[in-house]
Amino acid sequence: MDKLLLVEQKDKILTLVLNRPHKRNALTPDMLIQLYDTLRHVPTDGEIRAVIIRGAGDRAFSSGYDITAIPTRVSKELEDLLNKKSPFELAIESITHFPYPVIAMLNGFAFGGACDLAMACDLRIAADDIQMGMVPARLGVVYFPDGLQRFIRIIGWQNTKEMFFTARRYKGKKLMDMGLVNYQVPRAELTAFTHDLAGEIVQNAPLSLKGIKQILNLIADAHGLTPSIRQAANTFVQAAMTSQDLKEGQAAFLEKRKPNFKGK
Repeated sequence: MDKLLLVEQKDKILTLVLNRPHKRNALTPDMLIQLYDTLRHVPTDGEIRAVIIRGAGDRAFSSGYDITAIPTRVSKELEDLLNKKSPFELAIESITHFPYPVIAMLNGFAFGGACDLAMACDLRIAADDIQMGMVPARLGVVYFPDGLQRFIRIIGWQNTKEMFFTARRYKGKKLMDMGLVNYQVPRAELTAFTHDLAGEIVQNAPLSLKGIKQILNLIADAHGLTPSIRQAANTFVQAAMTSQDLKEGQAAFLEKRKPNFKGK
C-alpha cells in the first residue's frame, strides 16, 4: 500500500498523519485499514502512552470519507475481518479501544466521517479557524446508530439533533459551545499546544491511563455503572493499587521529582 498514513514516534507520543493533502486528506479504505493496522500493532507496554492524529498540510484534517475509493489487496486475515466490519468501523474501534489516550489535532476542517473519527478520539484540539460538520442528511444518507450514539454521548441529544438535521458547518466559538472540541488555539500555536498536552499525559502512570480509559469505555457502552461494569472496573482499579507504578508515583511525590513509570 502507498503511504497514506505517516507514522512518527517521539517521547512516548505516536503521531499519525492522514496523508492525502492533494485530496484534502479524504479517508479511503486503505488509509483506514493502515490506521487500524498501525494501532493494533503498537506495543502496550507503556513505551507509547498517547497518540496524536492529524491531517497532512494546514488546510484539512480530512474532508471525510472518499466513497469513490476502492480498497487494494489485503491480507487473508484482514479480508476475513472486512467481511464483518467496514474499514471505517475498524478504524473507529482501533481508536476507541486503543489502551491509551488518543488526541485529534484538528489542523483543518473535518467533515462527515472525518468529523466522526475525530469524535472517536479522547480529546480534540482545534485551530481557531477550522470548521466541522456532519452532512449525511445533505447527501441522502441515514447515519449509522453507533456514530449517532457517539455524538449523543459527547455533545448531547439537542446538539446532535441540530447538527445532523441541519447539516451545518460549525466554526468559531460554536465548536466549543457545543462540546465538539476541548480547546481552540491560534493556528501558529496548535502543534506546540497539542504536543504539550500529550507530553503532560505521557508523564502519568501507564496502568492508570489504561485503566481509566477502559473503565470510561465500559461506562459508555453500558450507559452507566451496572454491577457487572463495577466488577470489571474494580479489576483495573485493584491492578493499579498493587502496582510498582503506584509506589513510584508516591515516592516521586514525596521526593518532589518526576516519576519514572514502568507500566508494572
